[in-house]
Amino acid sequence: MTSVRLRLLILALLPLVVLMPALLALAIGRWSANYDALLVTNVETDLRVADQYVQRILTTTGGDVTALARSLRFDRALRRDAADLPAFLARERAALGLDFLYYRPRDAAPRDWPVIAAALAGRPLTEIDIFPPETLAALPDTGPALAERARVPLIETRAAVPTTRTVEDRGMVVHSATPVATPGHEGVLVGGILLNRNLDFIDTINALVYRDSGAPGARQGTATLFLEDVRVSTNVRLFEGARALGTRVSAAVRAAVLGEGRTWLDSAFVVNDWYISAYRPILDSFGRRVGMLYVGYLQAPFDAAKRNAYLLVFAAFLAVLAISVPVFLRLARTIFAPLERMTATMARVEAGDLEARIGPVAARDEIGTVAAHLDSLLDQVQERDRALRAWNEELNARVEERTAELRAANAKLESTYQQLVMSEKLTSIGEITAGVAHEINNPTAVIQGNLDVIRETLGERAAPVAHELGLIDRQVGRISAIVGKLLQFARPTEFGSFEEDVDLGQVLRDCLVLVDHVLSKAEIAVTISETPDTPLVTINPGELQQVIINLVTNAAQAMKGGGRLDISTEPQVHEGRAGAALIVADTGPGIPEDRLAAVFDPFFTTKRGEGTGLGLSVSQTLIRQAGGIITARNRAAGGAVFTVWLPAQAR
Repeated sequence: MTSVRLRLLILALLPLVVLMPALLALAIGRWSANYDALLVTNVETDLRVADQYVQRILTTTGGDVTALARSLRFDRALRRDAADLPAFLARERAALGLDFLYYRPRDAAPRDWPVIAAALAGRPLTEIDIFPPETLAALPDTGPALAERARVPLIETRAAVPTTRTVEDRGMVVHSATPVATPGHEGVLVGGILLNRNLDFIDTINALVYRDSGAPGARQGTATLFLEDVRVSTNVRLFEGARALGTRVSAAVRAAVLGEGRTWLDSAFVVNDWYISAYRPILDSFGRRVGMLYVGYLQAPFDAAKRNAYLLVFAAFLAVLAISVPVFLRLARTIFAPLERMTATMARVEAGDLEARIGPVAARDEIGTVAAHLDSLLDQVQERDRALRAWNEELNARVEERTAELRAANAKLESTYQQLVMSEKLTSIGEITAGVAHEINNPTAVIQGNLDVIRETLGERAAPVAHELGLIDRQVGRISAIVGKLLQFARPTEFGSFEEDVDLGQVLRDCLVLVDHVLSKAEIAVTISETPDTPLVTINPGELQQVIINLVTNAAQAMKGGGRLDISTEPQVHEGRAGAALIVADTGPGIPEDRLAAVFDPFFTTKRGEGTGLGLSVSQTLIRQAGGIITARNRAAGGAVFTVWLPAQAR
């Protein structure tokens, strides 16, 4: 039992030890969110600076090429002997810091690049483009060297999209073209810079964004240029200190930036550590997303700063608590004494001493008034105790009598319920097995006998329908097998099964012949899709037919107003095992989500009065005996999808 002293202390200290920590946690949470938002805002600003530098490179490169094309020295070089032009362009290329520079007459200029097409139309244009290795190698003067510089071996990277490529040999280039209007020499002047392994370019971005001021808490940042998801120019380091060229971005970042075209502003794992990161897509002259520009700074120092702030706040709270608690205790002591007398008196009364009283209390406040009232109430309690004891004894006797009656009635009800459940189950099983044996086996024998008579009567004339007669033979055998399976449901130890390697597609086509009338009557269109490399599976063909027909019939009954039935076969791996899958999808109303998990339970049915509820249960049992499984789900477009998976045949 909690003492009065403790309750008063709780009441007094509750604001300090509960409400204050709650408010503190709320404030810290808000501060943490704002702190994280500030980090993201900083990296967003960094990305804008880096992007401005990239745009400056584009503008500078385009301006240099355009200025050269319009210069008098280029005009003179163009009018002189054409053999001297390559040497002139090589000198200008070195002076301008370009990786390639060449002139093409109008009739020889390649028009499949938008920047060149724009120059031929009279408009200078500079964009970022991706050159295949053969295009790099074919560039005049420096092509082979550029193609070799562009090659970046791929390094396996955690969380990246799986790939079979081992090298990135395409080149990301600043591609600039400007028109040449010299009379008699109209054409285009094309120049550019290869960004693969362009460490001066990426280090300049890093220096602009993350200047090393040497001040405590300075951000440790990195910058990277991606060709698609491959780092082709970066100052991110590997564990050995080498640049992380050839490593790849995570699948999540790739999907957001390259797949959706969004700018990524969040924490991300970069090669070997977590960074506050910003990625934006890079578009080529065709408007395609071909790469990413990244800047980011190390997250660990800021996480450590947050932890230190949390510890400081927690320590301050503990200090306040250590100072405040003794003060509260001293103030509360003046009311503890009379309350403790009340508590002691109540304890004696609870122990059976109805003579116990608090007596006079020195305090003349509310506590003294409560003490006087409590003594008065104890007098009344003592007077009524005798009457209550008499009534209590009588009540206990009546309760015991009623409790015994309820126990007996409950035991009888439970026994009756268990007997009813068992009786109902046994009756259902008896009706199913007896009905199948009597109502199916006899007509099956008649069908088989008449089929033999047809063969004997027609003789050789039965050849055109030999396939159909064979189907009837197999289906009569299947009916007998179904009877056996139902009997096996009641007495499973008396039956066995025979398995063989079967083709899912062939069994499916045989089954559709048998249920064609059901589908036609229900106005259901059927589409079949078979994957050629679907493996054979090992199962009793009759059992597989039973499962397929049950699934198709259920789908037809679900689509009462007509619809479409999509059936496909395909190879599928389940829990590391190779196998084949048969997928049956209808356009019906689907299965209620709250009943989806129970569709394979025995006697479960959504067609009250139309079925026994054993179809899917028996089908699941047959497939599991063959080592497979049936699953059910609803598809977003509407309708139910059942997937039958069986392991591939043993080789």
